[in-house]
Amino acid sequence: MELVPIHKRVIGLDIHQAQVTACAIIEESGGETRLEQRQFGAFKRDRWELAVWAAALDPDEVVMESTGIYWKSPCAALEAVGIRATVVNARHVKQVPGRKTDVGDAQWLATLARAGLLRGSFVPPAQLRELRLIARQRQKLVGLLSSEKNRMHKVLTDAGIRLGVVVSDIHGQSARAMIKGILRGQAPHEVLQLASRRLKASREELHDALQGELTASHVFVLDELLRHIEELEARIARFDARLLAELASEHNALALLQTLPGVDAIGAAMLLVEVGSDMSAFGNPDRLASWVGICPGNHESAGKRKSGCVRKGNPYVRRLLCEFAHAASRTKSAFQAKFQSLIVRRGHKRAIVALAPKKQKRNSLFLRERLARVRGWEAHKMLRTIFFMLKRGGLPGFRHQL
Repeated sequence: MELVPIHKRVIGLDIHQAQVTACAIIEESGGETRLEQRQFGAFKRDRWELAVWAAALDPDEVVMESTGIYWKSPCAALEAVGIRATVVNARHVKQVPGRKTDVGDAQWLATLARAGLLRGSFVPPAQLRELRLIARQRQKLVGLLSSEKNRMHKVLTDAGIRLGVVVSDIHGQSARAMIKGILRGQAPHEVLQLASRRLKASREELHDALQGELTASHVFVLDELLRHIEELEARIARFDARLLAELASEHNALALLQTLPGVDAIGAAMLLVEVGSDMSAFGNPDRLASWVGICPGNHESAGKRKSGCVRKGNPYVRRLLCEFAHAASRTKSAFQAKFQSLIVRRGHKRAIVALAPKKQKRNSLFLRERLARVRGWEAHKMLRTIFFMLKRGGLPGFRHQL
């Protein structure tokens, strides 16, 4: 089957870490087709040369695959000369077998683009792309902070101090004050004076929990861990302040997102950085859910429904939505009601991250598929709600119950 051309001047770019292969298909005024191929490096001067070459051809369409993070710099260079490149999912442009080369990849991209068969992926504006660096680094710091806190709990347990048994959070104000007192070498009765009266545990229970066998190595490691934890907390606070300050122009969208149960200021900011406030880029909530990766896959052949595992999506948004759903399940809202109806049948984790069809055989394939899915009714429903809130500026009749 021959592809019918729609665009007359297209450029396909095959992006790699150190090289960019370009293929231009140009239809001349007489109807003949000219093929022009070039290779560029990955440094700044090479990207500028690529942008100047592409601008001189005056293309109708420029397409590239979303190869890791390598596409971002060439895409920004093309934007600088007024070319809005289309970034496509690599799964949608699989190469014809037996013709796999860099030149062949670029030519295939240009051929598909010329026929109008490619749909561009969501590429946020330049400001949001920069803020993503802040938001994603913050998530890394939060993960590192959790790891260090868990390590500190383990070292305390290794020393025989069972503070985690009698307090809900060993990193709360009272617990941390007591840990600092232990590291300073204070006696247990002196450490107890640092505990708040609001703790549910009795003084006898706290006294027994503080008894341990701290060695010099325990003290050294705990002191270093505590310093690192406090340093990470201060660093995360600076990231939060910078992110919220940069999003001051999106005050209305941030305030709107915080009306949802389980969404706080920093959570709303991190979500807005990932999906943006303009929902026209996705068109409908189903496409947004597919882009995030919380909807089932669609694979049917010969009338048989095969694996419905979700595709790869945006892991940062998926993680945020699961956190929101978990927090919303503890509030008095519609999300809590559905969560309570699912938790009895599916368990806590599945109620958060999964909703299975009501009628399904529980064979081993189904169980493996259910465990592999990351879609969730709670997260999916919340994402659809977010889509319409940002698109319409709120939901009529929606009231958040505190």
